Amino acid sequence: MILTRRDFWATMGLTAWLVAASTGHGFAQEAKSPFAIETSARQVFMIDADTGSVLYEKEADTPFPPASLAKLMTIEVVLDALATGEITSETPYPVTNHAWRTGGAPSRTSTMFAAVRSSVPVDALVRGVVIQAANDGAIVLAEGLAGSEEAFAARMNERAKALGLTNSHFVNPTGLPAEGANVSVRDMATLARHFATTYSDAYRLYREPQFEWNKILQRNRNPLLGRDIGATGMALGFTEGLGYSIVGVTERDGRRTVLAAAGFETDTARTTEAVRLLAWAETSFERRTLFTADTPIGTAQVFGGIASTLPVVLGGDLVATVPVDPSVLGAALVYDGPLRAPVAKGDRIGRLDILIDGKPSISRPLLAGKAVAEGTFSSRALDAAHELAFGWIRNL
Repeated sequence: MILTRRDFWATMGLTAWLVAASTGHGFAQEAKSPFAIETSARQVFMIDADTGSVLYEKEADTPFPPASLAKLMTIEVVLDALATGEITSETPYPVTNHAWRTGGAPSRTSTMFAAVRSSVPVDALVRGVVIQAANDGAIVLAEGLAGSEEAFAARMNERAKALGLTNSHFVNPTGLPAEGANVSVRDMATLARHFATTYSDAYRLYREPQFEWNKILQRNRNPLLGRDIGATGMALGFTEGLGYSIVGVTERDGRRTVLAAAGFETDTARTTEAVRLLAWAETSFERRTLFTADTPIGTAQVFGGIASTLPVVLGGDLVATVPVDPSVLGAALVYDGPLRAPVAKGDRIGRLDILIDGKPSISRPLLAGKAVAEGTFSSRALDAAHELAFGWIRNL
């Protein structure tokens, strides 16, 4: 990799926002006091739902058992089946003896108390799983849609792969202890963001305060909904020996923030830390347009062309959620180079990374801002000689 060498931030008038130092590995912010908040959670991943900007991460890809967070994937599979017309919200599914014993009243786990050998429509089952984290509802949905928990888990993993969840593997629809079941907070935040942006109507179920089935009323288990933080969902988990986990979404002043965190030692710590992390994100970040479409943001070297450089641009405006404190911001233009002519205008040639505390927060494709035709034989020979003489320097 080689990166552009000039301080393009100054030319864009963004020096006050993006402090960049020319280095052999891109443009990085100057050393400052640590920006990131400290937390007792072992794993954290927090993003802005609308721009996709990463606000904070800690051990984001470390796997842990999903517990009831697995039900987020269960509901996603069901919502996908509803969207494609495979089933309808009125489709009835039977409550089998297995579903009743494993996830119903006899199980002493989270349940909607569906009666054995009764029939329950999909919309009620979804509400039971979303609002009450009902294990019986999850199993009934799995058996009704795929024939068995095992077959449904295969569908969960197929959907997870399609959604880009790279560190998650599901074994059952409930998250009840099972060997090989794992998720990561990055994947759970990605899934939550997908929910909030793709299934906006169904997502509203996650904020409903209660649900009654079989004459038993139960309240929503999400402790964030009772706090004045703009919480709109989503799910909780607990694994013996590994602690408590949470996926939460808040919406305030036109901003939606997604938090996934795990490894809390107590239920109280989970709630307290989740509220604190979300409050920090609200006060420490703001949304800004950093670049507009087709405005040159740097240059790239070209080999064998009628010009030795070309401007690089973005295909659209870059709107990001960035720290209020500009000193922790940085950026890097990354491309394989020098580029080989001919290059057409609009060709994808690399990426722009916006950095927070030196870590990528958001990336966008870099495009060629103009075309560069192939040069004459003599100019190509001169470029080749220059590459042989000095190309090795860039790889040090």
